Amino acid sequence: MGKRSRQRSSVQISLSTCLKCTIIFQGWGAGYADIVKENKLFEHYYKEQGLVPEGEFDEFMEAMREPLPATIRITGYKSHAKEILHCLKDKYFKDIQELDIDGQKIEAPQPLSWYPDEQAWHTNMSRKIIRKSPLLEKFHQFLVSETESGNISRQEAVSMIPPLLLKIEPHHKILDMCAAPGSKTAQLIEMLHADMEVPFPEGFVIANDVDNKRCYLLVHQAKRLNSPCIMVVNHDASCIPTLQINSDGKKDILFYDRILCDVPCSGDGTMRKNIDVWKKWTTSNSLHLHGLQLRIAVRGVEQLAVGGRMVYSTCSLNPIEDEAVIAALLEKSEGALELADSSADLPGLKWMPGVTSWKLMTKEGQWYSDWSEVPTSRHTQIRPTMFPPKDEQKLASMHLERCMRILPHHQNTGGFFVAVLVKKAPMPWNKRYPKKMRLFGYKEDPFVFLTEDDPVFTTIQSFYNLSPDFPKLNVLTRTHEGKKRHLYMVSKELRNVLLNNSERMKVINTGVKVWSRNSDGEEFGCAFRLAQEGIYTLQPYIRSRMITVSVEDIKVLLTQENPFLSKLEDDAHAQAKNMGTNSTAHNPAEPQCPIQLCGWRGKTSIRAFVPRNERFHYLRMLGVEVFRDKQGLGLKPRDGAKDAEEEGAADNEVEVDFENGDENTSSEPKTDNNGRRRLTEGLSALRAVDQVQDHSMWQRRMVCIFTSV
Repeated sequence: MGKRSRQRSSVQISLSTCLKCTIIFQGWGAGYADIVKENKLFEHYYKEQGLVPEGEFDEFMEAMREPLPATIRITGYKSHAKEILHCLKDKYFKDIQELDIDGQKIEAPQPLSWYPDEQAWHTNMSRKIIRKSPLLEKFHQFLVSETESGNISRQEAVSMIPPLLLKIEPHHKILDMCAAPGSKTAQLIEMLHADMEVPFPEGFVIANDVDNKRCYLLVHQAKRLNSPCIMVVNHDASCIPTLQINSDGKKDILFYDRILCDVPCSGDGTMRKNIDVWKKWTTSNSLHLHGLQLRIAVRGVEQLAVGGRMVYSTCSLNPIEDEAVIAALLEKSEGALELADSSADLPGLKWMPGVTSWKLMTKEGQWYSDWSEVPTSRHTQIRPTMFPPKDEQKLASMHLERCMRILPHHQNTGGFFVAVLVKKAPMPWNKRYPKKMRLFGYKEDPFVFLTEDDPVFTTIQSFYNLSPDFPKLNVLTRTHEGKKRHLYMVSKELRNVLLNNSERMKVINTGVKVWSRNSDGEEFGCAFRLAQEGIYTLQPYIRSRMITVSVEDIKVLLTQENPFLSKLEDDAHAQAKNMGTNSTAHNPAEPQCPIQLCGWRGKTSIRAFVPRNERFHYLRMLGVEVFRDKQGLGLKPRDGAKDAEEEGAADNEVEVDFENGDENTSSEPKTDNNGRRRLTEGLSALRAVDQVQDHSMWQRRMVCIFTSV
């Protein structure tokens, strides 16, 4: 989904249509019945521009008035992506195909033809229909839960296009200039982690947004992916600072291999879900935004490496915000930039080539075809860069037809514009380094890297028997003084950026949490327990405190709050009992679908320390159906989980014995009524290996790391 603009220091816009879109899944929600979907000025303007093929304008307008289909994307870098797809196709989608509600046959979700590997789907089901059927309600809960776990992203179809066109590779340094709310940023992170065997890709994503509050929405999106290669910063994109890095002992300028320039826009391509645009759309919106869009694009190409790619995109159909910006940028570059031909990059996507002629219209209906026609009184509102170049040869050399405009009626999507720029040479104008800006907004806690001999790390190193190649200099905390509460990790490249730019950029968040302090842990050998969100990053380096458990053991660990060790099967039980001697479990052959979980090992019990939605995710992957009903939470086994009576439930359902609140809100052992610690002994890690009776990748061997205090 593209952006609608917000207030900037240089441009004051009061229209509510110029707020960045936050409704990212409107297709599931109720419509705006009271708003009339008519705007004569809009229709007149786009008829005159000739952007819609002849004979299709009525179809175009009809599509604009229809609700936008809901779309979901399965996160591509997660090792369980294929399992999620298997679950969706063979469980939910298959049942939906045969569903009839009030005589209406429900249209089954369909894959987006142009998105790779069937990882994106769309459907016309509304929330009202979902609520009419218990089956669809479970499907909705599945979507919500998996979205919170970071395994599914609810994202508009056209919003998925720009990251795909960037052609990300794991070593790329990436800048997302106007990133909030973060759906495209998430795609970029996933692409960096295409190889899950590499915990620290060489590349990174710096995600920027001008709005301080919206930066925290961006942090929330990024945190679901648990990557050490993401940094969220808070700057005006049109003058985002030039960063430095240390290269072979000397300071160099950081140039990015890939830049996503998804600029603020008028948002008239979002009318299908943002219904208020109908009554507030005027041509003035684009005229107000053009200058800001061009400044952001210019700042982007200044920071792009030679040979790098920048994708410029908007959720507007207006040439003033689209081709006019690209043409002005190309003209200014004097050959240093060129439009890439992306026509073969997304087979199956229908799009219209960019146009080479367009006109301006004021909100009063006055048309202008050339700058020379504009009266002096309007020169502050209308600028020369808003018009097509007059030199026909220069215009032809720009290849504006390589721009891509997506029209809603062609594939039942929102409206969108995208252009791919390649930098062939340094920009001809002098590099403009912005003045050192005062860091505005809220003051963030510092980012402090541990030193080589930090005493905090000594016990962690020995307790977990970390391998010699563990990059401990990449571990940081958020305080200079007092006890360190949490420890985070970033990649080596992001560490370089942080150390060399602390005074010139405002960092909101970076890295992934890997350890959290446990106040009672020191007497058991280590004051820090493992954090679930960082286990995929840490696991390759941990060489002790692991035990092997079966898949049935996993189900016990994930459905019961604090099961006795005796609940585990014999092999796992024996290993857990020996954990007090710091024994190391056998490490089986690397599986194709690893599960990695953190937890606590007590004197007589063991506990999965896993956020609720992640528990649900793993259980679903094991064939246990999780849903919320009027009685509360229930788990319905799909492939023969443990006997329901043994688990203390009836009607073949397993009750989930979770504590109140989300699992990830607690970092300390609980105490019983006698004041004794329920969980007392040191950190442990469990590996689970077994086969599941399911026609999916879970038939292969699977690992579960279960780390706990």
